[in-house]
Parts: sequence; structure tokens; C-alpha cells
Amino acid sequence: MLQLAPGLEQPFSREQMPAHFTASAAVVDETGRRVCLVDHVKLGRRLQPGGHVEPDDEGPAQAALREVREETGLDARLHPFAPRPFDVDVHEFPARDGLEAHLHLDLRYLVVASGEPGEGAHWLTWEDALAATDEPALRRLLAKARARTDAAV
Repeated sequence: MLQLAPGLEQPFSREQMPAHFTASAAVVDETGRRVCLVDHVKLGRRLQPGGHVEPDDEGPAQAALREVREETGLDARLHPFAPRPFDVDVHEFPARDGLEAHLHLDLRYLVVASGEPGEGAHWLTWEDALAATDEPALRRLLAKARARTDAAV
């Protein structure tokens, strides 16, 4: 991220190639016992909610909160004691819909949410969430979120 960022004219624009910043979140319930993942239809995987930073977002943290609300329907807020961002990840987004493959420079936040998730979003135990993915970066994010929320939310 530090190498790529200086060369990006519009680092938060989805049109910025070969990379741009995105925002996502590890979403935990108020007890810290469950995590919410969403079915990502285009990628065919269960992932944390997230996406592009929109021009109306005040920054990536607010973009992550907006994405959580849009994708899960949950009432969400940033975790009061977690670093911001909580985690970072660089991953390739595959070519599709006329766009070339590119890098997502993902700023990841820890979010506390309440309510029942909407269609395509699921509260899972930590064990079930970890079993649902073999992606190392998501497993790392989940492990960090679990360690942070084991103390208290």
C-alpha cells in the first residue's frame, strides 16, 4: 500500500488502475460471540462486508460502516477500542464486467452491530466463520477480531 499509494491520482476512485483503496469490516455482535459474513454473489464466496469508497463518504471508516449497513441491514458502529484501521490487506480483484484485474488496497475496520441480518448475511459462531473460508487474509482478520472481542465489546 505504501508503495502504490503515492502513484495513485485518485486513490479512492474505483476507476483508478492498477489499484485503489476499498473499505471493509469484521462485524461482531454486541456479545463478541458471533461474526457476520455475507454471501458475495459475484465472487461465489462468503466474505466480510465491504466495497468501494463513494464520493459522499467522509472517509474509509464511514465507507466501511455504510457497506456494513447496506450489505447486512444491521445497525453498526465502529468498535470503541480497536485501532482504525484494524487490519489492512492487498488482494487482486479478478477481471470482470469489462474491467481489468486490479488490486484492492483494503482498509479493514472492526465494527459492532446489532439486529438480525438481511438476506445474504449471516451471524456465525467464530468456529463456523473460520470453517467457511480458507482465505488466509480473512482468517487473519477473523482471528484478530476474535482476540480483540474476547476481552469485551
